[in-house]
Amino acid sequence: MLHRVLGGRKGGALPLRPPTRAAADQTPPDLARERSKAVTSFYHQPAIDIAAEKPSVRLTPTTMLYSGRSQDGSHILKSARYLQQELPVRIAHRIKGFRSLPFIIGCNPTILHVHELYIRAFQKLSDFPPIQARGDEARYCSLLRQLLEDHKDVVTLLAEGLRECRRHIQDERLLRPFLDKTLTSRLGMRMLAAHHLALHEDKPDFVGIICTRLSPKKLIEKWVDFAR
Repeated sequence: MLHRVLGGRKGGALPLRPPTRAAADQTPPDLARERSKAVTSFYHQPAIDIAAEKPSVRLTPTTMLYSGRSQDGSHILKSARYLQQELPVRIAHRIKGFRSLPFIIGCNPTILHVHELYIRAFQKLSDFPPIQARGDEARYCSLLRQLLEDHKDVVTLLAEGLRECRRHIQDERLLRPFLDKTLTSRLGMRMLAAHHLALHEDKPDFVGIICTRLSPKKLIEKWVDFAR
């Protein structure tokens, strides 16, 4: 996989536009130091440290299916409250992963940008008030959509940043656990957010993103026939 892949901050927002590869090579030293200092300022945030020590609460597809329906719509509030507790924990785990990167890689401007995205997301999700009513949940959905959009290019940015750092990587196996965890965690968080947003849709044979009529056997047979 390594070969293939190769919240706003209180007190002032960090630049949102991801640096291009050319821009990364030309980043002024003062700007690079300033961005590194900005990320370092979060290392001692108790909220991130505390959340990173909490275990993630996993959901199985079966749980998502049978907890995704109710006559009074209470399942939507329950889903939002679960996400409000769970997403900051998962994001804190990833921030901890970025902190564990070798210094020369963690200071790369493109990698720093992704790190900043996770820090902002943690802050925005953690600062959101408790979800008590449907209006709160609607605003939470807006935040989820914003974060999904903000993070849509994370895989591309990680690949770009690692290519820029390639000459500093002595052993690619050192980065493999970081990449595997970051990519699988990202997929899981996006799936949970997309599932919650889809609970608002009234689509036949669907509960959120889960198709109740999905047949793995038929799906496999379809693609086997396609590959022949």
